[in-house]
Amino acid sequence: MCRNFLQVLDAFKTSRKIKNYRSLSLHDTIDINQHHTGFHGSKIRYGLSVLKQSFTADTIILSHIHLLIFAKLIRKWYPRKRVILFAHGIEVWKPLSKWKQAFLNEIEIWAVSQYTATQLQQYNQISQNNIKVLNNCLPKDYNTLPVDSHAVSQQYHLTKEQHIILTVCRVSSSEKYKGYDLVILAVKDLVKLYPNLKYFIVGKADEMEQARILKLIEDCNLQDHVFLTGYVPDHLIQEFYQVADIFAMPSKGEGFGLVFLEAIANRCRVLAGNSDGSRDALLNGEMGLLVDPEDGDAIYQGLLQLLKQPFSTEVLLESQVKVKKHFGFERYVEQVKELLFK
Repeated sequence: MCRNFLQVLDAFKTSRKIKNYRSLSLHDTIDINQHHTGFHGSKIRYGLSVLKQSFTADTIILSHIHLLIFAKLIRKWYPRKRVILFAHGIEVWKPLSKWKQAFLNEIEIWAVSQYTATQLQQYNQISQNNIKVLNNCLPKDYNTLPVDSHAVSQQYHLTKEQHIILTVCRVSSSEKYKGYDLVILAVKDLVKLYPNLKYFIVGKADEMEQARILKLIEDCNLQDHVFLTGYVPDHLIQEFYQVADIFAMPSKGEGFGLVFLEAIANRCRVLAGNSDGSRDALLNGEMGLLVDPEDGDAIYQGLLQLLKQPFSTEVLLESQVKVKKHFGFERYVEQVKELLFK
């Protein structure tokens, strides 16, 4: 999301809508260009640079609420300095400290989904006037053309006759809300009807969660059907998207869900949860099937429906066009322009 936003600022600088910008990142180990500085994890150097650069800036944009303390300090010296905070998801779906609640009512908040905006208001009594919704977008020049999926197909011995379900996410003991375990339980019954079904969970896994999921796979006797790939590079992720029939992530903790856009852009049918920011990404069910993420039978029935009634090429192309229209980079630039130069 930050990379996409910085590309918007690049476009604004090129068109002279802004004079200049500086991007500071605590954890980046390299300086990407003249506008972006990484601080190799050095909190002291990062903090001092943030304060120094902020003195000459007209607008301060924070990519995470953990950085709010810097804006609070800056506002002590410059009370009229414009401050914008990106609100993503679970980091603001809970009661915040009193000083944060008070300060959030003094600045602008750009929430990545209507769901995040609503949760922020509900838990922290933030005025609706302070919050605007800016959905995430596909990266600039995101490639949706067919790619050679030979590497993935060869590694897992895939054929065109097989049905493929895919999830792309971190497999983390702190993010169990993604719903892949309930998909596995659904697959246990689906393979009785579709014995050639395979389910791939693509993403880096921590040791504890990987052990839990592997035990679940073993208990369900699905070693030949469910695969944890671990981390894979971006070009291979696109291969997985393009060999998959269905992208399934019935999460209950998504701030937005960029992976849903990527899946649709690569012509996957999508199943998602109906109780978080996934609704924004799927236009409230217009671009995918929304189910109760805590109802295992609903997940099973949803996947069964998608397997029984595959979309035509025309419908998949229509969804591909729709995702670009609503969540393409060009649309994102226009939305940022409306908010930044209001």
